[in-house]
Amino acid sequence: MKTIRGFGLFMFLLSFAFGGYAQNDFVKVQNQHFTVNGKPYYFIGTNYWYGGLLALQKDPKHGKQRLIEELDFLKSKGVDNLRVLVGSEGEGKINGVDRVKPVLQKSQGVYSKEILEGLDFLLTEMAKRKMYAVLFLSNNWEWSGGFLQYLNWNGRTDLETMQKKMSWDELRDETSKFYTCEPCKNDYLKQLDYIFAHTSIYTGKKYVDDATIMAWELANEPRPMRATAIPAFKTWIKEVAQYIKSKDPHHLVTIGSEGTQGTEDSLALWKEIHSYPEIDYSTIHIWAKNWGWFKADSIKEALPLILSNTKNYIRLHATAAEAINKPLVVEEFGLPRDAHDFKAGTATQYRDQLYQVVLDELLAGAKNRGVVGGLNFWGFGGTSRPIEGQVFWKDGDDFSGDPPQEEQGLNTVYDNDKSTWKLIRKYAKAIKKALD
Repeated sequence: MKTIRGFGLFMFLLSFAFGGYAQNDFVKVQNQHFTVNGKPYYFIGTNYWYGGLLALQKDPKHGKQRLIEELDFLKSKGVDNLRVLVGSEGEGKINGVDRVKPVLQKSQGVYSKEILEGLDFLLTEMAKRKMYAVLFLSNNWEWSGGFLQYLNWNGRTDLETMQKKMSWDELRDETSKFYTCEPCKNDYLKQLDYIFAHTSIYTGKKYVDDATIMAWELANEPRPMRATAIPAFKTWIKEVAQYIKSKDPHHLVTIGSEGTQGTEDSLALWKEIHSYPEIDYSTIHIWAKNWGWFKADSIKEALPLILSNTKNYIRLHATAAEAINKPLVVEEFGLPRDAHDFKAGTATQYRDQLYQVVLDELLAGAKNRGVVGGLNFWGFGGTSRPIEGQVFWKDGDDFSGDPPQEEQGLNTVYDNDKSTWKLIRKYAKAIKKALD
């Protein structure tokens, strides 16, 4: 332990001496918007869920070198906020798909320090570029283990059920058990304890003292899944948020909610869980395809409805966020390419129009100091590319914006999607001007 801390201190002093390390200020919430060092902070961000895993790749070209180049690219386009997975739970198939690997918690209570050291590298490089991270701590969905894995470890979901491809109703029934499974929730907290106690090998800081982290997010898209689970769901959110604040009073805390879509179609429930004093800001996600706003071959025909629904969904929740006096982040949204093609660089005219709707709401927020305080589009694939003739991710492939259970390239924005980056850069400049 002394050796690791000594090495971390050495690296910190060395990077400081050469001007390579920048100290971020903590992001705070004031008057319905985010602030940094007392100044309004409205951000364009992306989902970079695999960012902490890149430094672990043996080939630097696909690992640290790729990460550094992609961070430089994002910063040059005005993207300064990344939503990142801390680590996955368990190994093997889950709900019929391969989950993210390598794994933070390989088996119950057995953690891999290496995973957090990969996250250390990401956070250190982000700090050099004055970027901020939102770190989500687990997952409602199968692709990183999450709640189903905790249920399996504690005998509430058997191995056969966890590994098979479940129906939607089966998945809802199984996952909803998490909120009443005391040992499952305790295991979740133990993983939090392990994360919060970690000391960066590069800066010598614990995560609780690292201002590069903007916020802790309870999980990716936690849902009650069944109406009967709502009381336990609410209790879990409140208790976990209180627990995080007791361990780490410096950072913001948010839930990771999709909005009414993830709260049994109840705006009242969404408002209630975000009104808890330990929850610092609200979130929504928007998934036109998953929510049935169009069919795969009809994006063009359905585009007016998609854009209208998107604007209405944001404004519905923005009004609710104003009522509870907290910022709103549109932290997931995406759309396939025009021809439902996965190939990088192919047309994204319809996706760009969706992005523009969300960017317009953010720019209005920046101009008026409104509650719409940030966005994280889904998701950044950088220099990765889909493998021709292969639809889904396999172990050893480059990570891209789409997780393993989805078609690789489905919603991913690559570095050669020129029209999308031109749009993002345009709005980044406009937002900066509005804040100056």
